[in-house]
Amino acid sequence: MNLGLLSRAALVFACSAFTAIAVAAPVTYIIDSGHTYPAFEADHQGGLSIWRGKIERTEGTVMFDKEAQSGTVEVTMDMASIDFGHAGMNEHAMAADILDVARFPTATYVGQLADFVDGSPTAVEGELTLHGVTLPVDLTINRFRCQPHFRHGREVCGADAETVIDRGAFGVTYDLDHGFFPEVKLLITIEAQIPPEG
Repeated sequence: MNLGLLSRAALVFACSAFTAIAVAAPVTYIIDSGHTYPAFEADHQGGLSIWRGKIERTEGTVMFDKEAQSGTVEVTMDMASIDFGHAGMNEHAMAADILDVARFPTATYVGQLADFVDGSPTAVEGELTLHGVTLPVDLTINRFRCQPHFRHGREVCGADAETVIDRGAFGVTYDLDHGFFPEVKLLITIEAQIPPEG
């Protein structure tokens, strides 16, 4: 057998294997706080109306391995940035009898991407820490997409997700004894991108 040919074949195989490993490696995306807004809908007076708001400041990461169809999400939310579009409600929501932001300044969500369909996750299985209480909370992903950013070309991934939590289970019990519904719908818009090199 031609040893030169064998050596070249071995080199090609090694390079191919290395490339496959490199392609399959998980990629970490940094959450873009300017395009990531956990929003919510909460009952007012037992069905009288719905209060809507969002968290203005978030940070965290998304790790996504396309080949292995796996990944993780880690998000920290600044609860002092809560915004109902009503200054008085914002202030009261942060007070000790509701979210008690002085004691619990952040909420966190940590989860695993799950239930992949056609290469994209359709769910997140994780835990939410809110008001000092950590409970299992799974998200339904309505849409998930990755593509090159139209300005700088680095890959960006975006998702739209939702779930419903019981705020009473997290110790946020304000006015539940007056007939307010405990269910809070979470509507989460997230974008995360590969950071620039260097």
